[in-house]
Amino acid sequence: MRGNSATGHQPVRASTAAFVGTMIEWYDFYIYATAAALVFGKLFFPSATGFYGTLAAFGTFAVGFFARPLGGAIFGHIGDKIGRKKSLVITLVMMGTVTVLIGLLPTHASIGVWAPVLLILLRIVQGIAVGGEWGGAVLMAGEHSPDKSKRTFFASFAQLGSPAGLILSMLMFKLVTGLDDEAFLSWGWRVPFLFSAVLLAVGFVIRLSVNESPDFIAEQAAQAARDKADATRRVAKPAQAPLSQVLRGAPGLLALAVGANVLGIAGFYFTNTFMIAYTTQYVGLNRAVILDCLLVVSIMQFFITPLSAYIASRVGNLRFLSAMAFASIFTPYAMFNLVDQGSLTSITLGVGAAVLFMGAYYAVIAGYVSDSFPTRIRYTGISMAYQLSGAIFGGLTPLLGTVLAENFKGQWWPLALLFSAISLLSLVSVLLLGNVGQRTEQFQLKDQQA
Repeated sequence: MRGNSATGHQPVRASTAAFVGTMIEWYDFYIYATAAALVFGKLFFPSATGFYGTLAAFGTFAVGFFARPLGGAIFGHIGDKIGRKKSLVITLVMMGTVTVLIGLLPTHASIGVWAPVLLILLRIVQGIAVGGEWGGAVLMAGEHSPDKSKRTFFASFAQLGSPAGLILSMLMFKLVTGLDDEAFLSWGWRVPFLFSAVLLAVGFVIRLSVNESPDFIAEQAAQAARDKADATRRVAKPAQAPLSQVLRGAPGLLALAVGANVLGIAGFYFTNTFMIAYTTQYVGLNRAVILDCLLVVSIMQFFITPLSAYIASRVGNLRFLSAMAFASIFTPYAMFNLVDQGSLTSITLGVGAAVLFMGAYYAVIAGYVSDSFPTRIRYTGISMAYQLSGAIFGGLTPLLGTVLAENFKGQWWPLALLFSAISLLSLVSVLLLGNVGQRTEQFQLKDQQA
C-alpha cells in the first residue's frame, strides 16, 4: 500500500520537480539576458559604446544559444541511454554553478580582455546546461502522466517554469535597479547571479526525490528483450547513438519540429530581451518602467500556461497551436503602436497582447512535439529540435532586432514584420507536422528498412 501510494504521487512530484527545476534554469538564463541588455556592454565591452556595446553584449547572449544544441546532443544521449533523472541532476548543478561564477566575475576594468573571454566561456557552459535540461524536464513531467491524453497538460508544468523564472529574475533586478548607477554597476547587478546558489540547493533536493520516467524504464526493459532475442538468433545489430537515429531516421521531421518551436523561443526573446534594449535606447524609457511591464506580463503568462494546456487538451493540440500562431502574426502591430506611447499602461498592454498568444502557444508546443518521437530517442529528438531552434532563431533575434532598430530609427514596422515572420514560420511548421501517428510511422518504417 505504501509503495502504491508513493507511486501514485509520482506524477505530481515529477510535475513539481519539472516546474521548480526549469524555473531555476530559466531564472539563471534570464538574469543573463537582462544583464546583457542593461549592463554587460558597459562592464565587459567598455570600448564599444552605445549601439556596438549592446550588440557585443547580445553577441555573448547568442553564444549561449549556439552551445545549446551541443547540450541537447550530450544530455539527450545520457537521457535516452542512461536515464532522464541523471541527466537532469547534472544539468541543474552545471547551470547553478556557472551562474554563481558569472556573479563573481571581474569586469574589464579589473582584468582587461580576460573579462569578456571568461564571460563567453561561462556563457557557453550555461548554454550547454540549458540545452540538456529542457527536454528532460518536459519528458519527466509528461512521461509520468497517468493518462497519455493528459501528457500535454503535465508537460506544460515544465513550460510553466519559464515565466516563473522570468518573474523571479525580474523581481531580483527590480530590487537592484532601484540603486543609483554607481552601486548598480559596481555590485548590484551581481546579486541576482549569486542568489542562484540558494535556488540550486532547493532544486537539487527536489529533483533527487523523483523516480525515473516510467516510459524510460519500460523502453529499457523492451530493449533488453530485443537484445536477448537477437542473441538467441545470433543476429548482431550495431548500436546506434540516439542522435544518429534522429538525424538519419527522419531529418524532415526534425526540421519541422525546429520550425514549430520558433515562435515560443524567438518570439519570447523578442518581447522579453530585445524590447528592454529597444524601449530604453530607442524609445527613451527608464529601465525600471520596462522591467515593471515585463514583470506584469510574466505573471500573466504564468497563469496562461496551465489554462492554455487545459484548453488544448479539450479542443485538440493542432487546432489550438494553429490558432495561436495565426493570431501572433498580427499582434506586433498593436504592440509597437502601444509601446511608442511610452506609458507603463500602454507598454504593458502592448507587450501583453503579443505574449498572450505567444505564451499560449509556448505552453502547448512541448507536449505536441514530444509525441513526434518514439521513447528510445525522444529526449534527443525534442532537445535537438528545441535547441537548434534556439541557436538559429532565439539567439539571433535580439541581434537582428538591434540592427533593424539602429538602421530604421523612428520606424517600428521592420521589427513588426520580423515578429510576423517568426509567427508565420511556426504556423506553417505546425500544420505540416500532421498527426502523431503519421510522424511516428516515419521512424518505424526506417527501422524496418534498416
